[in-house]
Amino acid sequence: MPDQPRPRPSPAARERRRAAALFDRLVEIMQTLRGPDGCPWDRDQTLDSLRPFVIEEAYEVVDAIAADDAAALRAEIGDLIFEGVFLAQLCDEAGRFHVADALQSIVDKLVRRHPHVFGSNATAETPEAVKGQWERIKANERAAGGERPHILAGIPKTLPALLHAHTIGGRVAAVGFDWQGAGDVIDKIAEEVAELRQADATEGRTRTEEELGDLLFTIANLARKLDIEPEAALRRANAKFAARFAALERHFETLGRSIHDASLEEMEAAWNQVKQAR
Repeated sequence: MPDQPRPRPSPAARERRRAAALFDRLVEIMQTLRGPDGCPWDRDQTLDSLRPFVIEEAYEVVDAIAADDAAALRAEIGDLIFEGVFLAQLCDEAGRFHVADALQSIVDKLVRRHPHVFGSNATAETPEAVKGQWERIKANERAAGGERPHILAGIPKTLPALLHAHTIGGRVAAVGFDWQGAGDVIDKIAEEVAELRQADATEGRTRTEEELGDLLFTIANLARKLDIEPEAALRRANAKFAARFAALERHFETLGRSIHDASLEEMEAAWNQVKQAR
C-alpha cells in the first residue's frame, strides 16, 4: 500500500514554526552580542541600566497602537521582545534563569488562569467573569505560596499614576467593590469637585492636594467604567491641545505678530477660531 501523503501544515502552524526559529535566532544574536567578541555597549549593560529602555520601548508600542500604524507596531513589538530577551540573557549569565524559564512561566500561568479554555469544567462567559476568575486564581496562588492574598498586591509601583488608579479600580471591581454605573461615578466626580473647591478656599495646600488626588482617582475610574484606557485618552487630549496651540501660534505669525505679545482676550478669540477649524 503506497504511503499516504503527509498533511500539509496549516498557515498558522507554519507561522508558529517561523516564529520559533526566529526567536531562537534572536536569543543566539543576544548571546553573541554579550559574548567576548560581541558589542562593547551590549556587554556593558546591567539590569538597572536597561530599565529606561524597557519603559521607552513599551511606550513606543503604545504610541504605534494609538497611531494605528501597523508597520511601526510590528517594529516596536520586535524591539520590546528584544528587551525581554536582553534581560533574560543577563539573568542567565548570573545563573538565575534562562529565557526558556521565563517562557515556561508565562505559558504555565496562561493555562492555569484560563481553566474555562484549557480542559476544565469552569465557565466564564463574559469578560467581567474572566477578570473575576483571574483574580481569584491569582489570590489562591499567593495563598498557596504563603502570601496573604491581598487584592491589590503585585500592582507595579512604577506604573504612571493615572494607569495605577485605573488598575486599582479594576482589581477591587473584580470582587464587587464598584459603582453600579458610569452615572454614579460622574455624581462622585461632582462631589469631589465641590470638596476640592472647598479645600482650595479654606483648608490650605495639603488638603487641596488630597482632594485633587481624590478627583483624579475618581476620573480614572470613570474611564474604567466607560471602558476607556485613561492614559490613551489623555495622550490624545494632549496631542489635540498641542496641535491646536501650534495652530494658534501660526495664526499670530500670519499677522506678523508673536503670541508672546498677544493679550489673553486675543488668544481666546483666536483659540475659538482654531477649534472651529479643527
